Amino acid sequence: MAKDGTTAATDGTVTGSGDTARSLELLWGGGERPSRGPRPGLTLDRIVTAAVAVADAEGLSAVSMRRLSTELGTGTMSLYRYVPGKAELLDLMLDRVLGEPLPAPVEEAAEAAGTDAAAPGAPDWRAAVDTMARSYLDNLRRHPWLLKINQARTVLGPSALRGLELALDGLRGMGLRDPELIGVIITVNSFVEGLARTQADAAEAVRQTGLSDEEFWDRQRPYLERAMLSGAYPVMAAMAEDTFSADFDHFAFGLRRLIAGFEALVRERAEEGTTA
Repeated sequence: MAKDGTTAATDGTVTGSGDTARSLELLWGGGERPSRGPRPGLTLDRIVTAAVAVADAEGLSAVSMRRLSTELGTGTMSLYRYVPGKAELLDLMLDRVLGEPLPAPVEEAAEAAGTDAAAPGAPDWRAAVDTMARSYLDNLRRHPWLLKINQARTVLGPSALRGLELALDGLRGMGLRDPELIGVIITVNSFVEGLARTQADAAEAVRQTGLSDEEFWDRQRPYLERAMLSGAYPVMAAMAEDTFSADFDHFAFGLRRLIAGFEALVRERAEEGTTA
């Protein structure tokens, strides 16, 4: 465990591992408000907002109580009157950003999902899945530090629950059992996180090496060309020149395949209901 109360795993992810009871009090409004000490205007909301801004700009490692006191123009000890430490602050930051859905207009989401929102009886859940996936991807791009947090045991606050409520409400028309609806959300989020992590890792590689993607692959080109001509990799050698083109939208491709798979399950459940 780090001095700030957070716990780092071997893969670089962190988890709050602070005082869960205190985090819940702060998230749900049950915590005590400081009656003296901090300068007027300092609030828990301002502290969390500043922490998220620092993490967005410089990563989680830059977030510390000392750094936040500088950003907010107050003494470090004043912050501790509002939040016990970084571990609990991390719980508050998570709830803040997980409650930031950016729903696309219904028509736009329906078009992207391949359905007609205006048609009577249209499967609106498809547009909801599309919106959920795109909103989460936007969220991860705005807050890449989310990918560094172990969210297996997130302390749930009102914002996180509101986001889950919105997601479930959009999926009600699927006619699936409740555990299956949760499975849909987990499947979509896992797909989005995987893609976002790949993109974040690529951007980090550029920062660390100073080489652009184009420069990186250009260095390998002579070796790869000889390998393809060797006959040892016939399947890859026969692939089209645009196979690895950056123009191919892997996100849209994967999301459409997920929706198609969910459609098959929805039809299966509907048929079971008809024959029951």
